[in-house]
Amino acid sequence: MSKKLIIFFLICIILFVGIAVFYSFASVTTTVSSSEESHESKDFIKWVDFKVSAEALNLTAKLDIDSHKEGSSHQYNWIELLAYLACHNGGDFKNFKEQDLKNLVAKLEDGETIEDLTRDMKFYDYYYKSYSGVLSGFIGNYSIEVLNADGSKSYQDNYGLKAFLPIAKNYNFSHYDDFGNSRSYGFKRTHLGNDLMGSIGTPIIAVESGVVEHLGWNQYRWLACWHS
Repeated sequence: MSKKLIIFFLICIILFVGIAVFYSFASVTTTVSSSEESHESKDFIKWVDFKVSAEALNLTAKLDIDSHKEGSSHQYNWIELLAYLACHNGGDFKNFKEQDLKNLVAKLEDGETIEDLTRDMKFYDYYYKSYSGVLSGFIGNYSIEVLNADGSKSYQDNYGLKAFLPIAKNYNFSHYDDFGNSRSYGFKRTHLGNDLMGSIGTPIIAVESGVVEHLGWNQYRWLACWHS
């Protein structure tokens, strides 16, 4: 066998081994990366059964707002209160008792913190994150335009319910209380919203930030808008 042929075979072997090592490393990297991405994609709450009663919402919201407006030494967070109560009833407020909330408030007034009270509650973080996803931004600081005695206008800082009607003033619309109803259009789920039906051309304000993904008429002749 000639010297040139031997050198040629050696070069081919080196190239083959190099390519095999490269693709082997790339495959391992891709597998690790895919595993990390898979883990990250699973590390979020996909669905929540929001079954908080109107009574619990009203009582905790009042505690939150009053404690801030009155400058109380202990200022409550209604989402923290609801998450604590959910740990006691499994997230189902059908058996909610006002006394449970009073007992919690008494402990907080005595100097205990919500962190101390929930340290051993396995699902507290779950309920807190879930309820924050639904209620975050409903209560807090805001500025409102007020009319002064001299006819001028100014803005006044306030604390309270910040949720607003998204339909412009003096425009007619219809709606009904369908929050929590079962829905099957698209897929079966609980409806975590309140549908408002207005006329075409009615000015509206988006109640959540996001990107419109689809806009068009659905089978019920409603203008349907899906946003992320």
